[in-house]
Amino acid sequence: MARWLVRIALTAAVLATIGWVIVFQLGGAQEADLASFRTAKVEKGVLVVTVAATGTLEPEEVVDVGAQVAGKIQELGIDPGSGGPIDYGSQVEPNTILARIDPALYEQEVHLAAAQLSKAEARRRQTKAQTVEAQTAVERAEADLVQLKVRKSLTSREAERARVLAPSKAITQEQLDIAEANLETAQAAILVGEAAAKQARSAVATAEATELEAEADVDSADATLRRADKNLDYTTIRSPIKGVIIDRRVNIGQTVVASLNAPSLFLIAKDLKRLQVWASVNEADIGRLAVGQPVSFSVDASPERLFHGQVRQIRLNASMTQNVVTYTVVVDVDNSDNRLYPYLTANVKFEVSRLEDVLLVPNTALRFKPRIEQVAPAYRDQPWGKNSVWIRQQDQLRPLAVQVLESDGNLTAVAVEQLSPGDELIVGEAIKEIKNNVVNPLLPQQQGKKKN
Repeated sequence: MARWLVRIALTAAVLATIGWVIVFQLGGAQEADLASFRTAKVEKGVLVVTVAATGTLEPEEVVDVGAQVAGKIQELGIDPGSGGPIDYGSQVEPNTILARIDPALYEQEVHLAAAQLSKAEARRRQTKAQTVEAQTAVERAEADLVQLKVRKSLTSREAERARVLAPSKAITQEQLDIAEANLETAQAAILVGEAAAKQARSAVATAEATELEAEADVDSADATLRRADKNLDYTTIRSPIKGVIIDRRVNIGQTVVASLNAPSLFLIAKDLKRLQVWASVNEADIGRLAVGQPVSFSVDASPERLFHGQVRQIRLNASMTQNVVTYTVVVDVDNSDNRLYPYLTANVKFEVSRLEDVLLVPNTALRFKPRIEQVAPAYRDQPWGKNSVWIRQQDQLRPLAVQVLESDGNLTAVAVEQLSPGDELIVGEAIKEIKNNVVNPLLPQQQGKKKN
């Protein structure tokens, strides 16, 4: 029983001591809970309002070089700079040889097409000779026809004379019959001559048609030869522009298959001294951008430097990703010093507006709202307004209405006559640190250092 009484007495003593400490600390806190304010000074300077976005550096113009014929890559071209094979980073000029496809099959096609052309030309010469021969036959038939007509004319006159002389018995009946027969023979010969001339002219038309067909065969063979020559020329892949090889997608011995889509072998950037940033801009900000606006951006490859450019194009073909609509904005960038590389990620800021020589206040000063007891009595019943800042008036605060111009998210440009650079504005409230010398008697006491 005595032990229980001792335990109860000790517990009561501990609880009393803890309560005394809590009451004492709260009392000290109430005395020390005197509010103080954090302030910031009004500045005068330049406010730049920007729209932030993320983009990718792209070459201004890229040419994808492919192959128009199929075959095995026999060799790569020679790098004009290093003398080695064409590779990543090689500087190339127009018509620089990039690679060669095995030309054996295409050379055979050229020889075959040349032989077919020679055969067609020989046939054309033969048909021309046949045409000339047919034309000669026509001339001969027409000459024979003229002779027959002359002979008919002569026999016609002889028959007429015989008819005149026959009644007077100057000639015999036999002579008259002979003259009549000669006339009929001459007339029949004319009909035969006309038929022969017509047949000769028909032979000329046939020969001319055959000659035209031979001409067409020559043209076809010539076109086949030119196509074979062109395919043979396509086995040598050349650079179409002056630029830099940024991607090589083929190796020696690799078989290139050219079907409906030409295989891509090399990717050439035309001029890496001119790059573009393709930035994705949110639909909420796209209306604030315009062609010609200045742009600044940074890349992780050169974090110490800020690069500059200009908006060149705002593309209207928007894209949607997870219900977020973005537009692609193209920015021209000068890369004369070659500090930038294609496909780097760029942190872009579009300069929407710039205000020179304006008063700048922190955004926290506009957001600060004091408690009613902290406001000077003369201003407690007045509407403070949305755009108000607070300045100290002795131990209390008074509002000051400002005209908000622009904000960059941290600072706001304002117009107000009562403020000057260097004036302090209230941006927040701070509680003084509670300091007391309360000692918890339940904790072990630290011994002070002994003096020597």
